[in-house]
Amino acid sequence: MLQKNKILSDRIAGLQQKFSSCKIDGLIFFNLSNIRYLCGFTGSDGALLINSGGATLFVDGRYFAQASVETHGLQIVEYKDKIEAITRTIKKQKLKRIGFEANSITLGMYNQLKNSIHKEVLVALNDELKLLRAYKDKTEIALMAKAAEISSSSIRYLINRIKTGLTEKEVALELELAARRAGADELAFSTIVAAGKNAAFPHAKPTDRKIKKGDFVVIDFGIKYKGYCSDETCTIAFGKLTGRQKNAYQTVKNAHDQAIACIKADVPASRIDQCVRSVFGKKYVRYFVHSTGHGVGLEVHEAPRLTSNSTDILKANMIVTIEPGLYIPECWGIRIEDTVLVKENSCEKLTKMDKELIIIE
Repeated sequence: MLQKNKILSDRIAGLQQKFSSCKIDGLIFFNLSNIRYLCGFTGSDGALLINSGGATLFVDGRYFAQASVETHGLQIVEYKDKIEAITRTIKKQKLKRIGFEANSITLGMYNQLKNSIHKEVLVALNDELKLLRAYKDKTEIALMAKAAEISSSSIRYLINRIKTGLTEKEVALELELAARRAGADELAFSTIVAAGKNAAFPHAKPTDRKIKKGDFVVIDFGIKYKGYCSDETCTIAFGKLTGRQKNAYQTVKNAHDQAIACIKADVPASRIDQCVRSVFGKKYVRYFVHSTGHGVGLEVHEAPRLTSNSTDILKANMIVTIEPGLYIPECWGIRIEDTVLVKENSCEKLTKMDKELIIIE
């Protein structure tokens, strides 16, 4: 517990050191993942105000007792009106320039907050905070490795039982039950099980369609373990495949493998995306309709972004996904995804499923 409290206090201290460069004397957080990261509070509503001397957590009556247990070394204010409580504290602390997360507040909340203050100035922060959770410490890495282990073992369990005739919904349910039995706290996102033509939709939802021979089945799955997410995608095949299907799968795997081989500290994230697209080439790149990857942590989609226009630079102890895919409308889709830990001169795969083509007869 002492170590956890020190980690949290160090995170807040790191933000306080940025106040001068951001020209602020206070900083409000509404994003619940950021609040959890900074103070340990896991409730579903609240706000956090940090000033140069400490922090104040705002919660409603449902969470006051929980916040008292989960947090340490900060003031807890119980509110009936969140914005009113925040503005009252801002005035009490005599803050003049208050930063806030520009991407985590609604227009209505912003207007309410702005209309509640008078001499004080609100400062929108975006790029200054986008990498707040991007660098993982040893505890976070260990939790994410455990989440990935649970996810991979659950997929492995499923592949030994999946067969033609099962529906996408039945496969998703079997996978989710396996993960719960293995120690998952909850799902990180809605499970994707997409067979045949449905696999051509990157974010397909499981349906009553039955798996048939000749299908590719895309399984995109992630769980949460003690707050931290896993994210992994496997594409498996049933029965005899065409030469075109085999070639496409191998191309996706080549793109996946070469991208992972390029990952190390100080590499631009955009270069990883470019690597994938160069492997796909003119023949396939038009069927690659999303980015190459993203950061993972308390949320399944975090900074950095591995896109063609990303300005992010990979650094040691960032955790990102690599997920190239091809989606042929009215035919099939293929996606292969691993979650990796960036190191100084390479990366380490946290997800453990072998991505060689699996064909179930």
